[in-house]
Amino acid sequence: MLPGIFDDALGVQLFGYVTFRVAMATLTAFLFALWWGHFVIRWLKGHRVLEDVEKTDLQPILKPGQISKRGTPTMGGSFLVTSLLASVLLWCRLDNAYVLLGLVLTAGVASVGFVDDFLKLTVKNSHGLARGAKMAGLGLVALFVVGAFAYYARTNGRETLLNLYPPFFKDLSIPLGASLIGVLAFVAFEWVVVVGWANAANITDGMDGLASGCMIISGLTLAIFCYVSGRWDWTSYLAIPYVPAASEMAVMGGALVGSCLGFLWYNAFPAKVFMGDSGSLPIGALLAWMALVAKQELVLPLIGAVFFVNLGSSWLQTFWYKRSGGKRIFTCAPVHHGLERHGGIFHEGAAPWHEVTVVVRAWIVAAACAMLGLALLKVR
Repeated sequence: MLPGIFDDALGVQLFGYVTFRVAMATLTAFLFALWWGHFVIRWLKGHRVLEDVEKTDLQPILKPGQISKRGTPTMGGSFLVTSLLASVLLWCRLDNAYVLLGLVLTAGVASVGFVDDFLKLTVKNSHGLARGAKMAGLGLVALFVVGAFAYYARTNGRETLLNLYPPFFKDLSIPLGASLIGVLAFVAFEWVVVVGWANAANITDGMDGLASGCMIISGLTLAIFCYVSGRWDWTSYLAIPYVPAASEMAVMGGALVGSCLGFLWYNAFPAKVFMGDSGSLPIGALLAWMALVAKQELVLPLIGAVFFVNLGSSWLQTFWYKRSGGKRIFTCAPVHHGLERHGGIFHEGAAPWHEVTVVVRAWIVAAACAMLGLALLKVR
């Protein structure tokens, strides 16, 4: 851990500044992803670790002039997550409980995603982990981390960490840390948030650059929230919850942004590699964890609007299809595939959008919603 080494041994105070380490964690993760990505993609191609488009919705319709995705290597999330974790280990203070739990969450969820990808690509006619087994793995990791957070808050006399803070209201909070029932309700709610956002990122990972580009925007926004939440002077001025030591999570957010930038270098259209579950699941879970630490869980649907809309459209489509005997709300879900096929999700007569058009416009929407989320820092 570089901050501790330089602070203690050399007395270099620069490494004690969170803002400096955020920048360095971002740059380090970006360079690691660029470096390792080159070799990992070559290895994946050499060992024929290629996406089977027949098992996925990556290419539902191949239009004239569209580049085929068949033969593109997958499991690129392996070097994305490795870059992220390596940067965190170098630049974060590992005596910070939020960082340690974030590491456990990211590594644990990545392991579930890796097993799922590995089975899809190595076992003939396999679709990866069974849905129940996959959810069990995600659920156990999320439950352990959220439970450990609640235990940490209770045993250290910091029950306010278990409160929920609705946006727009200056003094309103939902205290859940005062009773056992409240703590259990907090754990259940945060479990849904973490598992839900892991799946939201996984669903959004369906077009070149879509998930990684939106994650860069949302991750940067939540890194700002984490930094501000850990500053007593700023939280006092802005009337938002003060979370001691939460600023350290901004460094982890920087590593998330940097690793996604490096991955996007290879994943931009036409993609040289796909992310796979080994990358999309852990970065979605980490985004939710950052929101949890910064006490912005209720603002997260706005900060990560593209992920939220994709998850919501898929859930509504599935729910209504089962309840209505085969009827659909949208012509295609998730939303990004509906736009690609029909140019809109409510009717089939609209002109289709090119994949690049869908992705860039999704980035624009993500940026606009992230700015609205940042505006809520003062709108209370």
